[in-house]
Amino acid sequence: MSLKVKAVEREMKVGVYAGTYRYVMLPELYSTLTQEKVIKEAALRSGVSEGMMHACWDAAGEVIKAWATEGHSVPLPGLGTMRYGLSAKTVADVNEVKSSLITTRRIVFTPAIELKDELKNTSVIITCYDRNGNEVKRVTSSDAGTVEDVTAGGTGDAGSSGSSGSSGNSGNSGDTGDTGGTSDPGENGDMN
Repeated sequence: MSLKVKAVEREMKVGVYAGTYRYVMLPELYSTLTQEKVIKEAALRSGVSEGMMHACWDAAGEVIKAWATEGHSVPLPGLGTMRYGLSAKTVADVNEVKSSLITTRRIVFTPAIELKDELKNTSVIITCYDRNGNEVKRVTSSDAGTVEDVTAGGTGDAGSSGSSGSSGNSGNSGDTGDTGGTSDPGENGDMN
């Protein structure tokens, strides 16, 4: 099994490389599997009937939703755990605490070590395309397979925003934004 990536030669419009062509890596588009296909495959692998697997799948989903909304970190078999979290603005006075301070709600997924190891050991195949759409090169990964440790609600990279379109503003206003998971408990209202 391998991850497929394409590197496409594109003209940079902004930044340091504006006006030059650079190869930009993007994941190849994968199709979204239907729930029915996943259930059918799980039934086949487990020897359980599709109907039974469907009932178990639905029940597990309901239990995960219910327990996560009660504040639990819920295990997802073979994958990791999930829980809900939120970001909120901070205030100095307890009388100013209200629900409107909540800026975002999010689902926090923490992958299992085994899942991270699987990703680390999966090869990456990069297909390079020039600006005319012609394939010019194929590369198979020889990197260390480093897997980013994503912190709760962010990307693990303090320079990146944790969610697309988030400003990451944690300046004087007390708005925590989504700052890539970095937090200073004295300043940050992140409630992960």
